[in-house]
Amino acid sequence: MASYMTVFRGCHGLTQNFQRCQNILGKLNKYNQNQVPRRYLNLLEYQSKVLLDNHGVTVQRFKILDSPDNADKASIDLNAKEFVVKAQILAGGRGKGHFDNGFKGGVHLTTDPVKVKDLVSQMVGHKLITKQTPKNGIPVRKVMVAESVDILRETYFCILMDREHNGPVLLASPDGGVDIEEVAEKTPERLLTLPIDIYDGLTKDTAYKVADFLQFKDNLRELCANEVLNIWKMFLSVDATQVEINPLIETPQGKVVAVDAKIQFDDNAEFRQREIFAEEDTTESDPREVDAAKHNLNYIGMEGNIGCLVNGAGLAMATMDIIKLHGGIPANFLDVGGGVQEDQVFHAFRILTGDPNVKGILVNVFGGIVNCATIANGIVNASRNIQLSVPLVVRLEGTNVEEAKRILSESGLPIQSAANLEEAAKFAVSSIQ
Repeated sequence: MASYMTVFRGCHGLTQNFQRCQNILGKLNKYNQNQVPRRYLNLLEYQSKVLLDNHGVTVQRFKILDSPDNADKASIDLNAKEFVVKAQILAGGRGKGHFDNGFKGGVHLTTDPVKVKDLVSQMVGHKLITKQTPKNGIPVRKVMVAESVDILRETYFCILMDREHNGPVLLASPDGGVDIEEVAEKTPERLLTLPIDIYDGLTKDTAYKVADFLQFKDNLRELCANEVLNIWKMFLSVDATQVEINPLIETPQGKVVAVDAKIQFDDNAEFRQREIFAEEDTTESDPREVDAAKHNLNYIGMEGNIGCLVNGAGLAMATMDIIKLHGGIPANFLDVGGGVQEDQVFHAFRILTGDPNVKGILVNVFGGIVNCATIANGIVNASRNIQLSVPLVVRLEGTNVEEAKRILSESGLPIQSAANLEEAAKFAVSSIQ
């Protein structure tokens, strides 16, 4: 049996890109992380480039289009010798993808301004299918038209938060534009790993060290060092968990340019970064996750038939494991957190029962900070208001549990109480068989 403790280690909201960089550090440092599930804000490529540009990092000039109508004007304004036209979705592999209208490739180069309009029309409003999208693809609502830059050489640069080092870590390689995990595995000497002292920050000497490792010479050494320092300043100012530039290029004209960028943010920073978080594109997200997040709930949909409502990520994963152990399949990961209120319990039940695959619900709450009576009142009110029609098994333990049990028993509702998690899992599985 594959443990859900393993499956969900670092999965909730951590994009494939962030996990990839964590895997690189794992290969280099030989450690195994136990990360708490957490949502992470992801920006589209053009949004990341706007942030970089605002913080002094050199990027390509570009325009964003949501229809082909303004394509001609965008081409004139850019006045480029060659254009790169890129569909904007969060999934990778765009260049090798295809659209539901049969059009091939989400990334195109052209020297013809007239063709830019045709390319945009083939992309906007159609679904792009890549190895990282659902089978039916993801709808493209925006396309970035940018000046194409000549690439003499590609390098890789990244700053990310890392638990093993208790803070930010810098990753750099002269081998950019490729799968960086392969560099870490096959040629680790080509990957520089530098923990950054949070008090000293990223110094100019360190920036020069990075420039030297990336093999930027003469005037380019100074340019690269400045880019590194500006990326670090942005990393701090926007509360990023990761800034990845792949590739960071050298041009024949003697410039250092960030051609592609991915930036991620911890949701804990939302109160300080409201403008950035307002840019979040949720069109590619599971609507249930978006709905849950509005009520400060953590939700991940799965393919089983037993809905799980728990408090705490560790307890959630243990609950899913024990359901699986007794022959059931969890339908979701839903963590109500430590400060849950009755209305949040209602919304949790509403989201759970909105999944037609859910044939039964298991509530497993350990009341430390949480008052079990609050959970019990929430369960009773939610069951009545949504007219719950599937079996409900409840296991409560901890603060005010006796009052909680009284509330459940006097509710008159068909709620099956369990003395412990083992019993609760058995009841939940048998209730739907």
